[in-house]
Amino acid sequence: MPSSRAERDERWARGTAAYASQFRIGEDEVFDRLAGTVGERMATEAIHAAGGVWADDDVLSLRERSLVVVTALVTQGGVDARLRGHVRWALDHGVGPEELEAAIALLAVYIGYPKASVAMEVVREVLEA
Repeated sequence: MPSSRAERDERWARGTAAYASQFRIGEDEVFDRLAGTVGERMATEAIHAAGGVWADDDVLSLRERSLVVVTALVTQGGVDARLRGHVRWALDHGVGPEELEAAIALLAVYIGYPKASVAMEVVREVLEA
């Protein structure tokens, strides 16, 4: 956790910006939207966490981060609403439709066809929208 007030404020700002980008809403709407869905405590934790992991740095690009998150969500299964949002965001970060489909086809071998096929349905639904 960041130690100084300035670091905490910067992390909060990065997290708010990340969620605003993903949800396609204003930064001033992020906390209320999250709090309305998961409560204030979880919203606060989510924003701080996003501020730490969604920084575009020299290690992983936003595109690469999106692929990792989509993969993690696909492997969990049953998180279609979260997957849908992250697929849209992956597209925003430059991941192509063919790459998403190829990644999920590869995952089918490792996580099983049922989870992968449901994920593929979500991806295709997002692409058609």
